Parts: sequence; structure tokens; C-alpha cells
Amino acid sequence: MHVLIVEDDSPLAASIATAMQARGWRADVSDRGEPVPASLLQDAYDALVLDIGLPGIDGLETLRRVREQGSLLPVLMLTARDEIDDRVRGLECGADDYLVKPFAIRELLARLSALVRRQDQRRSETLILSALRFDAAARRAHVNEQPITLSARECIVLQYLMLKTSHIVTRDQLAGLVPGWAAGTSENALELLISRLRAKIEPGGVRLRTVRGLGYLLEPAVPE
Repeated sequence: MHVLIVEDDSPLAASIATAMQARGWRADVSDRGEPVPASLLQDAYDALVLDIGLPGIDGLETLRRVREQGSLLPVLMLTARDEIDDRVRGLECGADDYLVKPFAIRELLARLSALVRRQDQRRSETLILSALRFDAAARRAHVNEQPITLSARECIVLQYLMLKTSHIVTRDQLAGLVPGWAAGTSENALELLISRLRAKIEPGGVRLRTVRGLGYLLEPAVPE
């Protein structure tokens, strides 16, 4: 397992990293939130441990930026604040779990393992919408029980859209899913991918709409 630890308390970050390495995990450490979104695009991490009280942009803003670029990575937040409002804000920003300092590192490892297991189960799900079926583990899609051919990028985008069925997904979120796309993806390139994907999946009784000025929306087609 590969984990990114974002914590400005150097002794604590080192202790967490050492405990992870003792389990055979890989652990990278950062003391600031600004580089995190780019780091998650560059490396295949399995989880993020994120402190709220960071210098510069704090953990909540870091998490908001991570989720805005479409990342579904499991995130465990660390906080010295024991206020209900702070915990709620963290969960609303997209955190999967949190620990209040001080904590036992053994508990952190256990919670992190549970989050990653749940994410692995989610990735192996078969997602179904009308007559469209996507096998996330095999990266294969079927329409009316007939296989359709998807590119690697189309698979990534389709899985995210199906996980967000009936919710608007922004262009930035979709661009952020594809390595190398977030910084320089033209609107035309993304629209072309969506157009190709739409032609392949809409015979399955679904509708992939472009919502002007906002993004894209995958939903069941309304019978005429």
C-alpha cells in the first residue's frame, strides 16, 4: 500500500511513516497542502492522511481541491480540534474518516486499512444504470448485454460518471481523473471524449447530458 502523509509536525509524521514501513507499506511525507493535488495525479497512492492544521492552505482547503479534481482516494483527516463543527466540515469536504489528536498510531493504521478495503470493494463493483453495465474490476462495459469497446480514458470517465449518477460532474473533475490531463486539457478534447462515450452508452437507456456552464450529467433516459 502506498500512502501520502500530509502533516507539518515532523516527529509525528516520521512516527506514522515508520509504523507504515514496518508493515511493508510505502509512505511519502509532505508538510504542506499546496503540492498535494499535483502529487496525487503524479503517483498512484492508495490513501491520504491529511492534517487539518497545515501552514499555508489548511487541510480542509487541500481536501476541497483534491475532491474538485475528481479524486476518490480514501482520506483520513487528523485534527487537534475536538469540535463537532470541525469534524462535520471535514466530512462535508469529502473526508472518509478522522482522528482527533492525540491518537494511537495503531488505531490510525487500523482505520486506514479499513478505508482502503472499502475502496477496493467499491472498485470491484459492477455498476448498473438501465441496460448499461460496467465491471469496474475488469474495466469492461456492456450495453444490452453486448460488450462495447472503451479506451482507457473512457473507462475512467465512465466509472466516475456512474458513481455520480444523477449528479453534475464538472469538466475539471473529469480532466483531473486522467493523468496528464488536469493542467492542459482543452475543452474540445474533453468534449470529444464525452461525445464518443455518449454514442457508445446511450443505446443502453441512459442519457449523458452536457449541462452548459457546469459540466456533465449521466442519468436514466426518460421514455418518450
